[in-house]
Amino acid sequence: MMGRRMVPAGPEVWVVCRELIPAGSVFAFLAEHRRVLFPLEAFADMYAPVNGRPSVPPDLLATVVVLQALHGLSDEEALAALRFDLRWKAACGLGLYEQGFDPSLLTYFRRRLARSSRPDRIFEIVRTVVEQTGVLTGRTRRALDSAVLTDAVATQDTITQLIAAIRRVARQVPGAAAIIAAHCNAHDYTDPGKPKIAWDDEEAKTALVSALVTDALTLLGQLAGQDLDADAARAVGLLALIAGQDVEPAVGSDGTDGRWQIARRIPPDRIISTVDPEARHIHKSAQQRDDGYKAHLAVEPETGLFTAVALHPGAGADNHEAAVAPALLAGENGLLQILADAAYAAAELRAVLTAAGHRLLIKPPALKPAVVGGFTLDDFTIDTTAGTLTCPAGHTVALAAPAGRYQQRRATFTGLCTACPLHDRCTTAKTGRILTIRPHHDLQAAARHQAATDPDWQADYRRWRPMVERAVAWLVARGNRRLPYRGTHANDRWLHHRAAALNLRRLINLGLAYLKNTWTLIATTP
Repeated sequence: MMGRRMVPAGPEVWVVCRELIPAGSVFAFLAEHRRVLFPLEAFADMYAPVNGRPSVPPDLLATVVVLQALHGLSDEEALAALRFDLRWKAACGLGLYEQGFDPSLLTYFRRRLARSSRPDRIFEIVRTVVEQTGVLTGRTRRALDSAVLTDAVATQDTITQLIAAIRRVARQVPGAAAIIAAHCNAHDYTDPGKPKIAWDDEEAKTALVSALVTDALTLLGQLAGQDLDADAARAVGLLALIAGQDVEPAVGSDGTDGRWQIARRIPPDRIISTVDPEARHIHKSAQQRDDGYKAHLAVEPETGLFTAVALHPGAGADNHEAAVAPALLAGENGLLQILADAAYAAAELRAVLTAAGHRLLIKPPALKPAVVGGFTLDDFTIDTTAGTLTCPAGHTVALAAPAGRYQQRRATFTGLCTACPLHDRCTTAKTGRILTIRPHHDLQAAARHQAATDPDWQADYRRWRPMVERAVAWLVARGNRRLPYRGTHANDRWLHHRAAALNLRRLINLGLAYLKNTWTLIATTP
């Protein structure tokens, strides 16, 4: 049952210590407007209407969640601040002698939110405030970017993952422990320690890996066909993935000798930890490599307000920046100027946004010539309508019909490049250069030409695109680049709470006030 209002223990801090709370701070604002910002009816669907004991009021819990996300605190740290920090007591409407509540209530509250029909309602409430103030009226720029957020758990090597996955099956699958004891001999899986081998001996590690994979496959074979519940099925599925992702047969293509070895490759969607199976390796650039998730952001660059956020695993085609971008812009009305770096330069995304009428300032990726310093694709004359392609030397060939999964068209200069005087600047192929023309080529070529020659495009991009880095810096400040939870859903909720808290702080700095039953800004200068 939803609690209504707690009776303060002792004098209310906001009443007796108002002068000690910094004016214009998030604490002072929440002390004045907490119940207006988070009305009880906004959380009514999360509670039984009449049954049960009254709980801690949701406006108090929502306030603590916002302050916790703003300051990057754990549940225990947040409740310690609520007990001992006058600013927190004032913001939450507590009395001077108030003890707060158990930290586990924050976990229960987040679970209620996650299971509700509106799991991101705190972010939505602050977004409604943004809309009422009109701060974004006339501001039609949106900057898209992503930020790497590191996982809350340590990355595990292959040996650790195999042992952990087998132990999980033993815990969650009925009868599996007995099968492991009878048929799996590579390691004592009841021993919490590491296998007792010479870890600096490569042959010993290779033999251990092979034996662990054999144990995993044996266990999977013994469990095949069993009727498993959801948790047991997930444990078995995880073991199957772990057993196959890092290894290959040691001899021959079919591994007839039964041994296994670490594969000389890294799967693009490799599971990096059995503790958090949804975390992934992330290659943000050739130099930046991390483990965890990506936060995808849409920001109004002038004010720094987050208009949409989403968190996804860091690998996989469905989680790429260009694939997530349409969802970030789905709630927008009207035509926009969209700014983004080359990660968003996919032809399909450009085609969709162009068809919608948006003005795109998406940096096109640089073309790579086949020969260093030689000709790129833009040095050729390409007529996709007529189906012809002319090289810098004047040779014209026909474009083949679209083929393959991606409907690509090829132009082949077989026999024309051998005696060409421009050969050394064009290709290293002996038989002749082959060019691949992808769908939406004309759109991409026009974008590259505009980015290189249009001074207005260049000026707007240089002025507004870097502003998103300010919002990213706010997001990861105070140690918040490291995620506090495990799994995509829990961390996505955290990201929305973090963005809501940052938006609220930004609005307060812009002069947020509640006048005549509506939210407004009394100072609108960013």
